[in-house]
Amino acid sequence: MRYLIVGCGRVGSTLAKLLDADGHQVIVVDENPGAFKRLGQKFKGHVVVGTGIDYDVLKRSGAATADGFIAVTNGDNRNVMAALIAQRMFDIKKIVARIYDPTRGLMYRDLGIETVCPTTVGAKLIRDMLMEAPWDTLQSFDFGKVTSLTATVRASESGKRVSELERPGRIRIAAVRTGKTVRVAADDTILSEGDEINAIVAPDAISEFAQMFQTASPARMSA
Repeated sequence: MRYLIVGCGRVGSTLAKLLDADGHQVIVVDENPGAFKRLGQKFKGHVVVGTGIDYDVLKRSGAATADGFIAVTNGDNRNVMAALIAQRMFDIKKIVARIYDPTRGLMYRDLGIETVCPTTVGAKLIRDMLMEAPWDTLQSFDFGKVTSLTATVRASESGKRVSELERPGRIRIAAVRTGKTVRVAADDTILSEGDEINAIVAPDAISEFAQMFQTASPARMSA
């Protein structure tokens, strides 16, 4: 895959090195030539000096053949402008922009641009650490809509059906792992002690979920 990254700060350079190590073709654009030092000597991709909101710079960087576009400069406006150019002038299908303002990020998502909001993600991680949550955050979706959590079934929940632990519009159990087997949860799925569940939880139900599984241990669900 061919990826074009605009912004060679800490995030952009780290992402570039990860993608490069995975064997992808990576092009990094930054208007500060000194920023490319962060890529290190092992980086096998290409660098282009220029601004990510200049059509000619992006064209010269190979935007026309890019499979993915990532905008991670220090400015929300520049990231969005670069993402819109990539979307509308180069028809790049996979576009991600870093946006610090959660409200603005939601607006740009309506334009078809995927956004990552460090403000929201960071706050949720700190909240989980402060609460010493007995569950593990798998993926937090920006703007506080839902959070994906896992928990281990205790003896007190053993024998109960999934429907008994769900709360309409607040807590939905999506999958259950028993041993090495993962299955999609149904309303009549009966839980056993030691099972691991994956639940989609609304922000105002996180405390309720935590109380329900007070002794649960952090776990990541995988097939």
